[in-house]
Parts: sequence; C-alpha cells; structure tokens
Amino acid sequence: MGKILVTGADGFIGSHLTEELIKKGYDVKAFVYYNSFNTWGWLDLLPDDIMKHVDIFQGDIRDPNGVSEALQGCDAVFHLAALIAIPFSYHSPDTYVDTNIKGTLNVLQAARKKDIRTLVTSTSEVYGTAQYVPIDEKHPYQGQSPYSATKIGADRLAESFYRSFELPVTIVRPFNTYGPRQSARAVIPTIITQLLSGKTEIKLGSLTPTRDFNFVKDTANGFISIYESERTIGEEINIATQREISIGQLAKELIRQINPEARIICDEQRLRPEKSEVNRLLGCNKKILELTAWRPQYSFEEGIAETIAFLKDHLDKYKTDIYNM
Repeated sequence: MGKILVTGADGFIGSHLTEELIKKGYDVKAFVYYNSFNTWGWLDLLPDDIMKHVDIFQGDIRDPNGVSEALQGCDAVFHLAALIAIPFSYHSPDTYVDTNIKGTLNVLQAARKKDIRTLVTSTSEVYGTAQYVPIDEKHPYQGQSPYSATKIGADRLAESFYRSFELPVTIVRPFNTYGPRQSARAVIPTIITQLLSGKTEIKLGSLTPTRDFNFVKDTANGFISIYESERTIGEEINIATQREISIGQLAKELIRQINPEARIICDEQRLRPEKSEVNRLLGCNKKILELTAWRPQYSFEEGIAETIAFLKDHLDKYKTDIYNM
C-alpha cells in the first residue's frame, strides 16, 4: 500500500488521520513539530497497538531540508501541518506566511523531486462569508483574515505545481471539523470545557455566524477516500455535511445537555473585527460524493456525544479560565 507521510500528525485532525490510516493497513510516517520536551502532541494519547506501527519524524515544516528528508522512502504525503488559529493570525501574520505558505512550498518542492502523490489541506475559511450556498469549489476566495489569506496562497501554490509540473496534487478542503483532541481555540471545545468546569457564565464571541461541522473521523476518512481515488488528482474538494447551525444554537444545545443553569455572555476579546467575521459557511459535498466512496458515518448528535465524553476524561488538559487564541 506504500508509505504515507502525514505532516502535522501531532495535531487534532492529523492524529486522527494517522490513527485511521494505521487501522486501514497503511504504513505511516508521522511528521511532528520538534520540541525539547520530546512530546508528540495528540499522538501521545494514541494506544500502543496503534503507535507501534507509526514511524515518528521530528522536524519543522519551515525547514526545507527536514521536509525533504522526511519524504525519503514515502510514496505519498498528506500535508496538514499549519498554523490555524484565526485570532493569533491578527497578532503574528508573519509566522502564518512562514508556516502555511513557505511550509507548503517546502512540501511541494520535495514531493516534486520524487513525483509523489500529494494532498494539501485547505480550509473553508478561504471562501469567507458565503456569497451563495451551498458553497461549492467554484466559490470565490476571500481573505478575511491573515490565516485565510495564507491558506489561499498555499492552495494556489499547490494548483501551480499541478499545472506547471504535473505533480499529482489534490487540495482537500474540510469545513469546520470538531471532535476528541481538539484544542480550546475552537468553539465547540471552548463551550463544552467551560460547562464541564462548572462555569455558569459561558464566554463567547458572536452568536449569529453559522458553520458546517464535520466530525473528525469523517474528515479523516474523507482524506483517505480522496487519496484512494485517482479521479481526484488535480481537483479541489470540499469535505462538508451540507448542514449548518449557528454558534448561538450550538451553545444553547450544549448548555441544555450539560448544565441548563448556564447562560451565554459576550466576551469582547472573542469578537473578530467586523469585516473579518465569516458570517455563513455551508458547504456543498456533491463533488466528494461523485468522485470518491466517502460518506459521512456520524450524525452531529453522535459526534457531540463522543466529544463531550473525551473532554470529560481529559478536562485537566484544558485551561478554562482564559481565552485560548
């Protein structure tokens, strides 16, 4: 089946993708961010019967030499390594350019030398606020944050390597993913961890934006299905449910399930600048359904139940008294 390099394997989606690939019999090399603590992010929580099959490579996606070395012996790369927090991108946009654009260029250059199958991870944020729904892959791009602008740049680099050098690239574009192992910088774990910690005042930003939420295991299997179909080469493909919910509705449902006595309060520091807020995301999944065998396996209710259960068991890993950017 060949060996697959997963960059960002220590992250939220990357750890689930690594786990699902191993379960399906793939040989996986996990590119994790080097640190002096020798921690491997969320991979540290995976069971031994999974991790014994994972080849760990510690490096930095911004280092072209390390990326090239990591790709030695690999037949494909799933590129997930990125800086993803939108609020932090207002503060430190340079680091997003270095990681998201230059890091992606490093992967593309190394993959081109070996002519290997490459999946580049995009984000629904590249679309900005919906100009029409459901949002298909032909929707215009809108750089409404430094984060989304760098992901647009990375996507277009990937497209250029397909068109200029015939590198077998696919741009994979998940809509908002949630589930176990997600950090508190995302809205669902932010709400749940505040509730589980006993807080009765749940601090949030804007409540009106809508999102199309994928459960993380469905997202991971979307990547695998896209990889397993030759029809997806050269394409940009959404992973979406075509179902939307507002942040306010989401918060009310989680409050109902966990602590009906809690109430929502607006925290000014959690509000995006007015022109930067993405007010509506509802994805079209027609293309992935036509080109692959992927079908979502989890309902929103099932995914939320698994997420709450995980966060209950790992609440000590979350700082619920601060705003996690």
